[in-house]
Amino acid sequence: MTRSYRRYLVTLLLLLQTISRYGQAIAAESTHATDLSPSSASVPSGLSGPDYTGPSAGSDECDPEMVGFELVTGYVYTAPTNMLESIPGTLMLTDCLETCQANDSCQAVNYETGLCVLFSSNADSNPGALSQSQFPVFTIYAQKSCLAVKPCERAWCIDRVQGHRLQGHARRTMTASSRQHCLELCLGERDFLCRSANYINATKQCELSDMDRLTVAGSNAFQAAKSVDYLENHCVEEPVKLCEFKKLTGRILKTVDSVYQDVSTSDECRELCLNSPFRCHSYDYGDTGDMVCRLSHHSRATLSDIQEPYLDVPEAATYELSSCYNVTIDCRAGDMVTRIQTSKLFYGKVYAKGSPNSCVQDVKGALEFELRMAYDDLECNIRQQGLGRYLNDVIIQHHDTIVTSSDLGLAVTCQYDLTNKTVSNEVDLGVHGDITPALSEEVIVDSPNVAMKITDRSGNEAIPSAEVGDPLALKFEILDPHSPYEIFVRELVAMDGVDSSEIVLIDSDGCPTDHVIMGPLYKSATTGKILLSHFDAFKFPSSEVVQFRALVTPCMPTCEPVQCDQEETTGELRSVISFGRRRRRRRSTAVGTQSREDLLLVQSIQITDKFGFERDGKLPNVTSATRDTIFVESEDISSSMGMCINLGEAIVAGTVFLVAQIAIIAAWTFTWQRRRQMLKHQEALSVSVSVPGMHSMPGRTDSLCKLYDGGYSARRF
Repeated sequence: MTRSYRRYLVTLLLLLQTISRYGQAIAAESTHATDLSPSSASVPSGLSGPDYTGPSAGSDECDPEMVGFELVTGYVYTAPTNMLESIPGTLMLTDCLETCQANDSCQAVNYETGLCVLFSSNADSNPGALSQSQFPVFTIYAQKSCLAVKPCERAWCIDRVQGHRLQGHARRTMTASSRQHCLELCLGERDFLCRSANYINATKQCELSDMDRLTVAGSNAFQAAKSVDYLENHCVEEPVKLCEFKKLTGRILKTVDSVYQDVSTSDECRELCLNSPFRCHSYDYGDTGDMVCRLSHHSRATLSDIQEPYLDVPEAATYELSSCYNVTIDCRAGDMVTRIQTSKLFYGKVYAKGSPNSCVQDVKGALEFELRMAYDDLECNIRQQGLGRYLNDVIIQHHDTIVTSSDLGLAVTCQYDLTNKTVSNEVDLGVHGDITPALSEEVIVDSPNVAMKITDRSGNEAIPSAEVGDPLALKFEILDPHSPYEIFVRELVAMDGVDSSEIVLIDSDGCPTDHVIMGPLYKSATTGKILLSHFDAFKFPSSEVVQFRALVTPCMPTCEPVQCDQEETTGELRSVISFGRRRRRRRSTAVGTQSREDLLLVQSIQITDKFGFERDGKLPNVTSATRDTIFVESEDISSSMGMCINLGEAIVAGTVFLVAQIAIIAAWTFTWQRRRQMLKHQEALSVSVSVPGMHSMPGRTDSLCKLYDGGYSARRF
């Protein structure tokens, strides 16, 4: 199926859904008009209802600047006798709302991509007419209100979710006479930025919060709750300077807020999203037609209450806004302060590059944080470039321990004009970097022969070098294809090549601790002798060497997988299969019986970051022959005391020693012969020379000593 034909089918399907909804609206006007009770049908527009607090939005008493819209996604308003106009071909939600705002009789609208329906009544005056939209499409209902607080300039000011609440983030609890009163309290809050509110209908309590569904995305804070309305402030200003979008493959939204045609590139579509007149959180490009860009204020974090909001389309993709950062530099008399504002709660640290442990600020769940760097603080390593110009490199690291592809590098500069005392600053947010050689070697152990190496995602090609964010796989393989054994893996740990930093990737149960860093172990599609785990390359802040250590246990004839609970970005738990497993308790064996032991595997790789800063020195020169994968029987670790010898260094030392000995003997022989010639002896003397002090290296294939003494205490070769 060609891409253009696939786009045609997607567009046709979306068009049929719109026509279906349009037909339902027309049929409802003629068929169900008599089903409405006289009382509900005769309620004049704008009269008081359960949430009425003032004049109607369409009356002469309401100032046009005080009119605001409240959106309810996934619900449709059915009132055929009050339908003013149906406008097919409407591709912008903002156009639909502007049409309603310009019509004094319009009190509410239904919107789907390609269809806008205007009504002269709303769900507050006719609450029974608002119901969940019919699957497989979903509709956006918007209600016009006359507010006591001036709303923002955006097309709508509030997103409402019925039967849900944001749990555990209330900053202030007040009593409100109605839902509209509660949203007005949130819009008018001055002591803190009110991002959302919970309105409990039974008690009329209004809980104001400085968090919303997007700032706490990935947690379980947003929950279903009966008789509670969740109100989200759409007037909040979000950072838009440095944004990261994550790709959601194979799915596009059924209903979007805006459709743009003749958009040249995906990057142009991305810019349209970042500069849209509403809080855009996702976009897709070229999947419903050539050069078609679609935007939405929704993402997975805001669609958890909607039944199947996405359309499954192979090869299509939706790009969701993950997080944005605004960075400002405050250049002061004695220090520079980097202030960072983000759109999602940040857990991690910000530090000066090169000083991750001394010039650092730990952040535990904040939307705003900063790093102060004094000019006379040697730990922060601020560099002076010319008279009055100071610069430094700052890293925003999302994980407490390791550097990942989601991390950001900032080049911050303060320029002081010492003549007129003016201050300017700049931020270079470019992320560039070079790739340096890295390692991937394997060594075989006895019974069975097991190898661990770092490969591409398919597990076929060994990766000789890597950069933070590169897609990699950790491969465990029984080299003998006829071996009767299979293997499972547990206690997979990544260690820093310099200090004692380490993180657990696969726990003692065989489950991944953080699926964002390392995925579950699964069998290769071709053979059960190979286990693979996908991960994106990461590194530790203080070193470019990452060392992997794992315990591998053989089992026969097959290994049973373990069930692991994996948390999605929406906070939901999903069960996955992993071929890592807790080691079973050994049974006692008779004297002389050999039991199957765990195998300790160690692997190293050099990984560079993606921050394009100027380096003060060269990267360590590491060749492909300097490290090997080491396997150690776990039961013998405590007894593996002894001297560690590097085979390559021993050979070089022996060669130098041998050359020195030969040079000394040659000089001595030359002097002796000259002396004999001077004495003019006629007998020829033969000299037999042996080289003292040379001893051959032990002929063991495992000449590198065992890596860990006394239970993993040593970490370096």
